[in-house]
Amino acid sequence: MAKPTPTDGAHRRYALIGTGSRGRDYVRALCRDHRDVAELVALLDPNPARLDYYEDLIRDLGTGAAGPARYGADDVERMITEQRVDRVVVTAPDHIHADVIARALRAGADVITEKPLTTDVEGTRRITEALRETGRDLVVTFNYRYSPRNSALRELIASGAVGEVTGVQFEWVLDTQHGADYFRRWHREKRNSGGLLVHKASHHFDLVNWWIDDTPHRVFASGGLRFYGAEAAARRGLGPRHERGTTDSGGGDPFLLDLRTDEALRRLYLEAEHHDGYLRDRDVFGPGITIEDNLSLVVDYAGGPTLTYALNAHSPWEGYRVAVNGTEGRAELEVVERAAVLTEADRPAAVDPSVTARTEGAAGDARADGERLVLQRHWEAAREIPIPQAEGGHGGGDAQLYRALFHQAPPDPLGRAADVTDGLRAVSVGIAGNRSLETGLPVLIPDLGLGEK
Repeated sequence: MAKPTPTDGAHRRYALIGTGSRGRDYVRALCRDHRDVAELVALLDPNPARLDYYEDLIRDLGTGAAGPARYGADDVERMITEQRVDRVVVTAPDHIHADVIARALRAGADVITEKPLTTDVEGTRRITEALRETGRDLVVTFNYRYSPRNSALRELIASGAVGEVTGVQFEWVLDTQHGADYFRRWHREKRNSGGLLVHKASHHFDLVNWWIDDTPHRVFASGGLRFYGAEAAARRGLGPRHERGTTDSGGGDPFLLDLRTDEALRRLYLEAEHHDGYLRDRDVFGPGITIEDNLSLVVDYAGGPTLTYALNAHSPWEGYRVAVNGTEGRAELEVVERAAVLTEADRPAAVDPSVTARTEGAAGDARADGERLVLQRHWEAAREIPIPQAEGGHGGGDAQLYRALFHQAPPDPLGRAADVTDGLRAVSVGIAGNRSLETGLPVLIPDLGLGEK
């Protein structure tokens, strides 16, 4: 299946499925930044309190337009028909992606979906079957591709500066603000998120697939829940814990999240939980967590290179290091997204911890926020490669992604637009990794029986 063609700049009618935290960025893009070519005509979510919040958010953007129509979980087809929806944006929990994507495609809309594409083999089949039946378009929003630092590495590799790629070493560390948050919310159960190998690392595997322009073939994984969870807490003697962070008696614990401290968290979750029972502030050291917090993978690619990958979800700083080895030299990218997680008394005003914020470390910290790309060819001294500067989320990638999604995009030699093939390749590594964790054996991706493009 061909990649989606860039939009032609025509005005399109959009619907948003899923009104949690992530959907807010799309609402701002649709209703404010790109309203000349986009109109948000419908919202779909089973929770009326979250729909109320989004209505107020849209009103506060000052567009002057009537608010979008509201729909419940069972209304995908009716919403698309009644509101003449051209495109659906999916920001719902991962485990329902396959269902809503397939339904939207069959109802006559194209789809833009947040990563991951889906969480399991059956989901890939459902999506690809719907695409074959309908001939419609699906875009997967890998916004990290659009970050200038990641684009710079892609351009460097494509130029041949390191020669033929022989291997990639990739370490990603999530800190105790951002990383911990996956263990509070629905992501903590693998049946909902596929674990961090699918939900979070699909970003990372997509970057490698894109950087080296190759297809993952075999995966061997190792990992476990070693820091968060009740058993790890008991081993370290943490003692009794509060079940939730929103409590009058849990102050001072940096791992507890009080939903009352942030208006968006309060309205989206605390004041919405009586509708569906979803608790956004569960203790990261509580029982029932089925995802891993330490993960390592070896991934062999069809073209020959091998990726060694590591993910840690309880680091004191946040960022990543990549080294690309080739027949002509080596490229290294280091990114510090947050140099330190400070105590409550020292850190800035509360932000939604599900969003990676750039904050300065403590005074005198040896580590500072920033990024550096270095090339060293054989028989030459190392030299730093300039990285264009950009503001905004995901290393400046979000704003560029939204422009590419909603406006006519010029030809892109870096091929940053991602389609279903890219989405499948990204989740294939995580799905195979989960299978390897279960069996203790390497897994061949072609043997999984994923949906075919």
